[in-house]
Amino acid sequence: MTPISDTPSTMNKTGLWRVIFPKVDEEKCRRCAICWKFCPDAAIQLVDGVPHIILDFCKGCGICANECPAKCIAMVEEGER
Repeated sequence: MTPISDTPSTMNKTGLWRVIFPKVDEEKCRRCAICWKFCPDAAIQLVDGVPHIILDFCKGCGICANECPAKCIAMVEEGER
């Protein structure tokens, strides 16, 4: 049985426990939105086609970086902002 909550997932900021996060090289980005499509936490917002990571919700899984055909997303250590 799956627990159901009356709280939307946008209220649950789950990014606090990550140790790595995605960093986007906007110049290399092709604006294909594949990273946005594959993000399991809806932590990517497209602004004029460019992905912006919403770190409050990003868990640092790296799926966006793995799926990016332009390889413009790098996973970096949390202290390297």
